[in-house]
Amino acid sequence: MFQAVLEKPKTIVFREVAVPEPGKDEVLIKVSRIGICGSDIHVYHGKHKYATLPVVQGHEGSGTIAKVGAGVTNFTVGEQVTIRPQLFCGECIMCQKGRNNLCLDYKVIGVLGSTIGMASEYFLIKASLVHKLPKGMTLDQGAMVEPAAVAVHSVKLGAAPAGNNTLVVGAGPIGNLVAQAAKALGAGKVVLVDISQQRLELAKQCGIDVCVNSKDRNLADIIEEQFGSNGADVIIDCAGAVPLMEQMVQAARRGTNIVLTGNYYDKVPVELGLVQRREINLVGVMNYVAEDYEDTIRFIASGAIKLELLMSKYFDIKEYSEAYQYIDENMAQVMKVLLKVGD
Repeated sequence: MFQAVLEKPKTIVFREVAVPEPGKDEVLIKVSRIGICGSDIHVYHGKHKYATLPVVQGHEGSGTIAKVGAGVTNFTVGEQVTIRPQLFCGECIMCQKGRNNLCLDYKVIGVLGSTIGMASEYFLIKASLVHKLPKGMTLDQGAMVEPAAVAVHSVKLGAAPAGNNTLVVGAGPIGNLVAQAAKALGAGKVVLVDISQQRLELAKQCGIDVCVNSKDRNLADIIEEQFGSNGADVIIDCAGAVPLMEQMVQAARRGTNIVLTGNYYDKVPVELGLVQRREINLVGVMNYVAEDYEDTIRFIASGAIKLELLMSKYFDIKEYSEAYQYIDENMAQVMKVLLKVGD
């Protein structure tokens, strides 16, 4: 089978490797779709602070079960599935607490820890990291469960969302999904801000309550305009922009939770005195747990999270480099690019 290897920044080569055989508690997946996310783009350009090359990318994906190994009883050949790309020890203190995403030896398949991702015809993985797609859910949707699960996990970390005033900063793919997840989890009013009117219009089509263009506007003013004196219960940062971090802290009322979903690679100055005096909670986000995946699949299957409008363009897997070039040239407009690997 072929396998795509990112040998060095902006250099993808295809090599022939043997189709792996599933061992005990493993399944072999015939890969169908792979999504390209922001982390992949940083890795491709050699700018991901925690990734090492060479690497076989592909941590957002879907396919069908091709073979099952010994001991696997909950999957059968032909079932459509998605993967949860997490490797964890299962023994450290965080794993014991059920927070496998914070494992002391945590790796993300296709991104961190010199792991092998899904960018090949077939992919071998532990059955425990595979999730079935319900009837009626497409393989395209299955490839987007992973980023949607990040969104669901982010909203949950912002505290119980029932009735909460929620401000989402950044209307890119994750910001859009976070806003949708907030509604699916029962938030009160959801306001999404961005400087791209195109992305805001797309978010409206996805059912987001209020979409506000924040160009030349301060977040504090937008919060007062939209939520009044009650302010925002939760601010979810999906932009990862250093200048906005100061605005979010300044705009947060007493007791606001600020959830940091966007990736930061540089140090960020924060007025900690204000964080203390207002009891602002700064909450980091690291992926998701298995429960988030199941909730996400349920939300997608029910239509509570809509994905179709976020699928910007498809490329064949052999056009991997062209897909990245397209993203680079259309960064302001593109949402999710999907690679077609098989039927």
